[in-house]
Amino acid sequence: MNDRKADRTMAATAAWSMLIVGVTALILWLMGRPFICTCGTVELWHGELNTAEDSQQLLDWYSFTHVVHGVLFYWALWLLAKWFGWLKPIRVRFLAAMLAESLWELIENTPLIIERYREATIALGYMGDSVINSVSDIICMAIGFALAMRLPVWVTVAVVVAMEVALLLVIRDNLALNILMLLFPSEAIRSWQAG
Repeated sequence: MNDRKADRTMAATAAWSMLIVGVTALILWLMGRPFICTCGTVELWHGELNTAEDSQQLLDWYSFTHVVHGVLFYWALWLLAKWFGWLKPIRVRFLAAMLAESLWELIENTPLIIERYREATIALGYMGDSVINSVSDIICMAIGFALAMRLPVWVTVAVVVAMEVALLLVIRDNLALNILMLLFPSEAIRSWQAG
């Protein structure tokens, strides 16, 4: 009986997750976001920076920052569950993380935030995400959440630090710098990022 209940719970969580992603994709499309890259192609990986295909393909350098989102959401919701009992079940925390990431994808693709990225960060030509890129970003967050749930804390911390340092070295940007530049833009950092 417990196995059946666990199976039903897992199936319900998967169904709610798909619903969240589907509704987010629909809202993004209704907001005018292109479903796929306007270039007409779909790539698994797009590693070039400062091109018209940034944030348009399935995966790019910023996909790693969404994995970090998942880890941070896991830890934040784990802490909140200590005070809010309804957050204790892992499925509730996972769905809360899915909602938070989906909400960010919607906010990130508003004209206000797209313009903020252009003004404050090195993303001068940023046009927002395609729908498939946003869906992929939500899946990357789910992967980060799952990693934090399964791996020892020290391994998860090491993975996050490694991703942030690697992004800093390879593209001169990462989640920490992205947040810093959106909230407190620095011309010195922006100049360094531009190379």
